[in-house]
Amino acid sequence: MSEVKQGDFIKIGYTAKLEDGTVIDTTDEKVAKEYGIYDENARYGDIVVVVGEGNVVKGLDEQLVGKEVGFKGEIVVPPEKAFGKYDPKKRETVSIKKFSERPRPGQRVRLGNRVGIVERVIGRRAIVDFNHPLAGKTVVFEIEIKEKVEDLAEKIKALFAMYTGLDVEVEMKDSNEVVVVPPKGASLNQIFIIGKYDAITKAFKLLDINKLEIAERFSKEEEMKILEATKTDMEKKEE
Repeated sequence: MSEVKQGDFIKIGYTAKLEDGTVIDTTDEKVAKEYGIYDENARYGDIVVVVGEGNVVKGLDEQLVGKEVGFKGEIVVPPEKAFGKYDPKKRETVSIKKFSERPRPGQRVRLGNRVGIVERVIGRRAIVDFNHPLAGKTVVFEIEIKEKVEDLAEKIKALFAMYTGLDVEVEMKDSNEVVVVPPKGASLNQIFIIGKYDAITKAFKLLDINKLEIAERFSKEEEMKILEATKTDMEKKEE
């Protein structure tokens, strides 16, 4: 078996639980539905992470090193290496004038660059907890390390999926020059526009490539089909 090292691209599947058994995250769609945490906008299925690059919480990242590909078991992560220790000083009393509308207990709010949960509203003031909702919690990961990703094109695809949330095509021009072809509409997607620079930076840092090109491609046949479909939809609406 192959041992996992810093900088390896590995494919994993996991379910994360609190010590009381509460499931808080999973890569398995069936598990998400079973435990009532399914998100129709989330991507389910095994994920690729780069060991040591902070793609998962610190404690899990550290404990992946030295494990064998094929490992299946539990990894326990203490609060300080998961979502942080609970800090009572992050519970603050805030004037309701700071909010665009009157806050409600349990509401998730953003004030400046901080996000918190409203605990109570007393008169003209609200008590807001700016700790991470899982601060102070030990997290238990039930994890399986499926494989190491060795193919260069697959590594680049993984980086773009991590940082942009989109699946791209990758073409090799030669051993260290690649062309990345994003899906249609990516140029208008704000997450892709911002995330692609992180993906490119990581690709140059982690991989042996000298040039990465991002290409948009169109064909007359495909564009005419889209135009006809749009025209048909508009005609139906008019009717």
